[in-house]
Amino acid sequence: MNRALPVVRLRVPTDEDAVAWHRVFDDPDVMEFHGGRSAELSVYEELTARQRRHDAEHGFCLWTVLDEAGRVIGFTGAQPWPGAWGPVGETEIGWRLGREHWGRGYVTAAARLTLERLRAAGQPSVVAMVDARNERSIAVTRRLGMRLAETFVTPSSQRQGHCFRLDL
Repeated sequence: MNRALPVVRLRVPTDEDAVAWHRVFDDPDVMEFHGGRSAELSVYEELTARQRRHDAEHGFCLWTVLDEAGRVIGFTGAQPWPGAWGPVGETEIGWRLGREHWGRGYVTAAARLTLERLRAAGQPSVVAMVDARNERSIAVTRRLGMRLAETFVTPSSQRQGHCFRLDL
Protein backbone atom coordinates (compact mmCIF):
# COMPACT_ATOMS: atom_id res chain seq x y z
CA MET A 1 0.00 0.00 0.00
CA ASN A 2 1.42 3.38 -0.98
CA ARG A 3 0.69 6.11 1.47
CA ALA A 4 0.55 9.73 0.48
CA LEU A 5 3.75 11.63 1.05
CA PRO A 6 3.65 14.60 3.41
CA VAL A 7 3.71 18.14 2.09
CA VAL A 8 7.12 19.74 2.50
CA ARG A 9 8.64 23.03 1.42
CA LEU A 10 12.23 23.70 0.47
CA ARG A 11 13.98 27.02 0.95
CA VAL A 12 17.48 28.36 0.56
CA PRO A 13 19.00 28.14 4.05
CA THR A 14 18.90 31.31 6.14
CA ASP A 15 21.33 32.38 8.86
CA GLU A 16 18.75 31.18 11.40
CA ASP A 17 18.66 27.75 9.76
CA ALA A 18 22.23 27.12 10.95
CA VAL A 19 20.90 27.13 14.52
CA ALA A 20 17.93 24.94 13.55
CA TRP A 21 20.15 22.41 11.70
CA HIS A 22 22.50 22.30 14.69
CA ARG A 23 19.53 21.55 16.95
CA VAL A 24 17.79 18.90 14.81
CA PHE A 25 21.04 17.09 13.93
CA ASP A 26 22.28 16.98 17.56
CA ASP A 27 21.66 13.25 17.85
CA PRO A 28 24.11 10.33 17.54
CA ASP A 29 21.61 8.38 15.39
CA VAL A 30 21.36 11.25 12.90
CA MET A 31 25.14 11.62 12.77
CA GLU A 32 25.94 7.89 12.61
CA PHE A 33 27.11 8.09 8.98
CA HIS A 34 28.43 11.66 9.27
CA GLY A 35 31.27 11.31 11.72
CA GLY A 36 29.22 9.88 14.58
CA ARG A 37 28.90 13.02 16.66
CA SER A 38 27.32 16.44 16.49
CA ALA A 39 29.10 19.27 14.75
CA GLU A 40 29.69 22.68 16.29
CA LEU A 41 27.29 25.50 15.41
CA SER A 42 30.08 27.17 13.41
CA VAL A 43 30.08 24.18 11.02
CA TYR A 44 26.41 24.78 10.24
CA GLU A 45 26.94 28.54 9.95
CA GLU A 46 29.59 27.90 7.29
CA LEU A 47 27.49 25.20 5.61
CA THR A 48 24.37 27.36 5.29
CA ALA A 49 26.47 30.26 3.93
CA ARG A 50 28.07 27.92 1.39
CA GLN A 51 24.63 26.65 0.35
CA ARG A 52 23.41 30.20 -0.31
CA ARG A 53 26.45 30.65 -2.61
CA HIS A 54 25.75 27.32 -4.34
CA ASP A 55 22.15 28.34 -4.98
CA ALA A 56 23.21 31.71 -6.41
CA GLU A 57 25.89 30.13 -8.63
CA HIS A 58 24.25 26.83 -9.67
CA GLY A 59 20.50 27.25 -9.08
CA PHE A 60 20.51 24.47 -6.47
CA CYS A 61 21.94 23.70 -3.04
CA LEU A 62 21.16 21.78 0.13
CA TRP A 63 17.80 23.37 0.91
CA THR A 64 16.19 23.58 4.32
CA VAL A 65 13.21 21.22 4.57
CA LEU A 66 10.12 22.58 6.30
CA ASP A 67 7.25 20.34 7.42
CA GLU A 68 3.52 21.05 7.10
CA ALA A 69 3.67 23.42 10.10
CA GLY A 70 6.67 25.33 8.74
CA ARG A 71 9.17 23.80 11.19
CA VAL A 72 12.75 23.11 10.11
CA ILE A 73 13.19 19.33 10.06
CA GLY A 74 16.43 18.94 8.09
CA PHE A 75 17.87 19.47 4.62
CA THR A 76 17.84 17.93 1.20
CA GLY A 77 19.22 19.07 -2.09
CA ALA A 78 22.26 18.74 -4.27
CA GLN A 79 25.71 20.14 -4.74
CA PRO A 80 28.77 19.41 -6.83
CA TRP A 81 30.61 16.35 -5.48
CA PRO A 82 33.35 17.82 -3.26
CA GLY A 83 35.81 14.92 -3.19
CA ALA A 84 38.99 14.34 -5.17
CA TRP A 85 37.86 10.70 -5.48
CA GLY A 86 34.52 9.21 -6.52
CA PRO A 87 32.17 10.96 -8.96
CA VAL A 88 34.35 14.04 -9.52
CA GLY A 89 32.54 16.69 -11.54
CA GLU A 90 29.10 15.23 -10.92
CA THR A 91 26.16 16.49 -8.86
CA GLU A 92 25.35 14.65 -5.65
CA ILE A 93 21.87 14.57 -4.11
CA GLY A 94 21.72 14.23 -0.35
CA TRP A 95 19.52 14.54 2.70
CA ARG A 96 19.61 14.62 6.48
CA LEU A 97 16.62 14.74 8.77
CA GLY A 98 16.11 15.14 12.50
CA ARG A 99 15.51 11.80 14.21
CA GLU A 100 11.95 12.57 15.31
CA HIS A 101 10.94 13.01 11.65
CA TRP A 102 12.22 9.67 10.34
CA GLY A 103 9.86 7.13 8.80
CA ARG A 104 7.16 9.57 7.71
CA GLY A 105 8.09 10.09 4.04
CA TYR A 106 9.60 13.55 4.48
CA VAL A 107 12.94 12.69 2.85
CA THR A 108 11.31 11.04 -0.16
CA ALA A 109 8.94 13.98 -0.65
CA ALA A 110 11.76 16.52 -0.31
CA ALA A 111 14.12 14.54 -2.56
CA ARG A 112 11.46 14.34 -5.27
CA LEU A 113 11.11 18.13 -5.13
CA THR A 114 14.89 18.34 -5.38
CA LEU A 115 14.87 16.19 -8.52
CA GLU A 116 12.22 18.47 -10.07
CA ARG A 117 14.36 21.52 -9.33
CA LEU A 118 17.49 19.85 -10.71
CA ARG A 119 15.70 18.98 -13.95
CA ALA A 120 14.53 22.59 -14.22
CA ALA A 121 18.14 23.76 -13.66
CA GLY A 122 19.27 21.58 -16.57
CA GLN A 123 21.15 18.92 -14.61
CA PRO A 124 21.48 15.77 -16.75
CA SER A 125 21.94 13.33 -13.85
CA VAL A 126 22.64 12.94 -10.14
CA VAL A 127 24.53 10.53 -7.92
CA ALA A 128 23.94 9.58 -4.31
CA MET A 129 26.96 8.41 -2.32
CA VAL A 130 25.63 6.24 0.53
CA ASP A 131 27.37 4.27 3.27
CA ALA A 132 26.65 0.58 2.59
CA ARG A 133 25.23 0.19 6.14
CA ASN A 134 22.78 3.10 5.78
CA GLU A 135 19.66 1.09 4.97
CA ARG A 136 17.32 4.07 5.34
CA SER A 137 19.12 6.14 2.71
CA ILE A 138 19.47 3.16 0.40
CA ALA A 139 15.68 2.72 0.62
CA VAL A 140 15.22 6.39 -0.37
CA THR A 141 17.44 5.93 -3.45
CA ARG A 142 15.21 3.01 -4.50
CA ARG A 143 12.04 5.08 -4.02
CA LEU A 144 13.60 7.77 -6.24
CA GLY A 145 14.29 5.21 -8.98
CA MET A 146 18.08 5.42 -8.65
CA ARG A 147 20.22 2.45 -9.71
CA LEU A 148 23.32 1.08 -8.03
CA ALA A 149 26.20 2.05 -10.30
CA GLU A 150 29.23 1.01 -8.28
CA THR A 151 30.60 0.24 -4.85
CA PHE A 152 33.56 2.02 -3.30
CA VAL A 153 35.68 2.31 -0.18
CA THR A 154 36.04 5.81 1.26
CA PRO A 155 39.67 6.93 1.44
CA SER A 156 39.41 8.45 4.92
CA SER A 157 37.21 6.03 6.89
CA GLN A 158 37.79 2.92 4.76
CA ARG A 159 34.05 2.24 4.86
CA GLN A 160 32.25 0.53 2.01
CA GLY A 161 29.71 2.63 0.17
CA HIS A 162 27.43 2.62 -2.83
CA CYS A 163 27.18 5.11 -5.67
CA PHE A 164 23.62 5.32 -7.00
CA ARG A 165 22.81 7.15 -10.25
CA LEU A 166 19.74 8.64 -11.85
CA ASP A 167 19.44 10.23 -15.28
CA LEU A 168 17.19 13.25 -15.18
